[in-house]
Amino acid sequence: MLVLGVDPGTALAGYGFVEQVGSRLHLVDAGVIRTPPDWPAQQRLLHLHDELTRLVAFHKPASMAVEKLFFNRNVRTAMAVGEARGTILLVAARFGLPLDEYTPPAVKMAVTGTGAADKQQVAAMVCRLLGLSRPPTPDDVTDALAIAICHLHHLTTLSRWQRSAGGIHG
Repeated sequence: MLVLGVDPGTALAGYGFVEQVGSRLHLVDAGVIRTPPDWPAQQRLLHLHDELTRLVAFHKPASMAVEKLFFNRNVRTAMAVGEARGTILLVAARFGLPLDEYTPPAVKMAVTGTGAADKQQVAAMVCRLLGLSRPPTPDDVTDALAIAICHLHHLTTLSRWQRSAGGIHG
């Protein structure tokens, strides 16, 4: 199963396509979508939309996951991230992709085993789980890969639970 994890942002949006084959995870593609700071908001969101659309059309993931807006002291940053999230949700809807949202602590818990992990711990586990020699840069890419890994863990657990429940009741 191939999933897309997205770390939302308007200046930088990280993305990561991770495939699970059996119990192994494989990095398929990852990077950032950048927009110049002098572009107006609508141009930045259009670029994010167009690039995500191109990536989804090319890779054809089974589902998407995005980081849920958790908390931000800077209202302007929170608004921009919210707008980017809306654009990401639109791309998922356009392709008819199931989309799940995860808080940063949920992603950290799924990847490292603790919701209080720091960025270095998350990066180390992303490397270990994907067989990478060093963390991708910038951090937005690592975050997107962690979101994709969290999503795959969630889907695997859900699938096991559904099979188990089906065996009991069916």
